[in-house]
Amino acid sequence: MESFIDGRLLALVGDITEERVDAIVNAANSTLLGGGGVDGVIHREGGPSILAECRDIRLHHYPDGLPPGKAVITGGGSLPAGYVIHTVGPVWHDGGSGESETLATAYRNCLKLASETGVKTIAFPAISTGMYGFPRDVAAPIVYRTIEEYLSRKCMPREVRLVFHTAGDLSIFLTAIRSLNG
Repeated sequence: MESFIDGRLLALVGDITEERVDAIVNAANSTLLGGGGVDGVIHREGGPSILAECRDIRLHHYPDGLPPGKAVITGGGSLPAGYVIHTVGPVWHDGGSGESETLATAYRNCLKLASETGVKTIAFPAISTGMYGFPRDVAAPIVYRTIEEYLSRKCMPREVRLVFHTAGDLSIFLTAIRSLNG
């Protein structure tokens, strides 16, 4: 585990569904109805109450699906986290289609929603870097700068965790961050 931003940002390898934090972030698809990758795991491990809340959000707020960059919150079901914040990251096309700003917006909106909800600790997966194809080394500085900027202005959440699926993914992030910070 590595820490940054005066210990408020932690980067580690783990299973996001096992993180003992106030909220975890789901790298959801726009349907909010579960899917592959971390989205499917969170729905499976969290149980049917998460899906029921997501269906209600779709019915009453986003009938056409959650747009990329937006964030919504549900209870955590049977997960250790009390909440799940669902966000849709960008699908990588060519890097010139607004993907970087949409990724930053997704992280920013999750942090804002966490703050508004009173979440003190939050864990993120590496949004969009799996099936959505966002290059990990391109995502890392965007994620770091977005979190750093948010935490410099806000006292909540107190702790942000970036939970990587593999040591290789964590290494890519750390290499990118070290080059940012000299």
